[in-house]
Amino acid sequence: MRNVTTLFRARVFTPIADPFHRRDETTWQYYEDGYLAVEGARIIGVGDWVNRPEATEAEIINLGSSKMISPGFVDTHLHAPQLEMIGSYGGHLLEWLNRYTFPTEMKFSDPDHAREIAVELYEELLSNGTTTGLIFSTIHAEATEIFFEEAARRGFRAIIGKTMMDRNAPEGLLEDPEVSARESRAILENWHGVGIARYAITPRFAPTSSERLLELAGELKADFPDVYVQTHISENLPETRWVHELFPDDANYAAVYDRFGLLDSRTILAHGVHLSDAELDLIVERGARISHCPNSNLFLGSGLFPLRRVSDHGIPFGLGSDIGAGTTPSILAAMADAYKVQQVQDLSLNPFELWYLATLGGARILSLDDVTGSLETGKDADFLVLDLEATRLLTYRTRQAERLQDLLAGCIFIGDDRVVEQAWVRGEKVYERFLGASRPRG
Repeated sequence: MRNVTTLFRARVFTPIADPFHRRDETTWQYYEDGYLAVEGARIIGVGDWVNRPEATEAEIINLGSSKMISPGFVDTHLHAPQLEMIGSYGGHLLEWLNRYTFPTEMKFSDPDHAREIAVELYEELLSNGTTTGLIFSTIHAEATEIFFEEAARRGFRAIIGKTMMDRNAPEGLLEDPEVSARESRAILENWHGVGIARYAITPRFAPTSSERLLELAGELKADFPDVYVQTHISENLPETRWVHELFPDDANYAAVYDRFGLLDSRTILAHGVHLSDAELDLIVERGARISHCPNSNLFLGSGLFPLRRVSDHGIPFGLGSDIGAGTTPSILAAMADAYKVQQVQDLSLNPFELWYLATLGGARILSLDDVTGSLETGKDADFLVLDLEATRLLTYRTRQAERLQDLLAGCIFIGDDRVVEQAWVRGEKVYERFLGASRPRG
């Protein structure tokens, strides 16, 4: 049966270009009384309501002037198994990993526990407007398969990797490098490119990786060049010093990954708070990208992301919630925290820049900007319906807003999951507030 066009009527806002390198109104589009036309999985039109296409069989969904349609949010770094330990108190990175993270991740040897957390994870992400995510699993192959299965069940656009680690962690989380690579390859072959699922080769970070494990990860990348690589880099200063001790023959932290062929345009490096100019030069030369995780950097006291330096080097970057060191899955909160981190460094990010990082910017660092991240004809219909009057305070703020940037700022700085009324992926409603995930839980 032919798909019938659906016309959504509401305010419509979308980034369409990088505002960090082109500072004018051509980097976004806004229609105060707009439409989004969807046929099947695709966007077939967007614009002013008065210019809507003629579609005699179209279903018209009139959302009203208090609703705004936006691209779905993109989370470029999060840890699925850490959902249950969000907000665990105390400690800097390495202490926090040993006190909370590693004991929590050991529990994922139990597939029933993994299933329970996976169901809750996607419910939380979708309820906060995240429709695309780059996700760490644990070392456990079955748990990783379960995270893929639940993402597919909910229509969530997921890039997931089985964590690889073979040293400097508790015995229950250490793998034989050959087994780690073999299991990673099997899951990759099961899921990469199946529907909207993608795989990421996932050495946790250099300190938990032997040279043999990194070598095998590099071989896997060479065999599957279109697969992603995700890992951590230069999150805090004790970590960077530890890397120098563990890999004394490498010039710097980035060079460790580069030596094993793990830096290219499909590599996303989480944090990058303390990168040297030499490392930034290497990262841009290889085309790798950075996930900025402001909430977790503040929570663990890791430092302030040098956005101006990273941007000036021409390195693409997006936003990550980094749950569970990040204390919320909300990308609205990530935008607000990114603003605050730069404010104390004498750089004021405007709402258009923040929204870009949360949508099209995130899609670009994941090499998905040809299909998602903005509301443009031909792209997948991944979008949110946001309620600009979701709370009493936001209602007041919205009604006082005289400019679009004021409207966006209200959502960023005082919005939360109550703002997200609906989430759609590829033209299918996957979340509705009060109803939860629209797909069956079975």
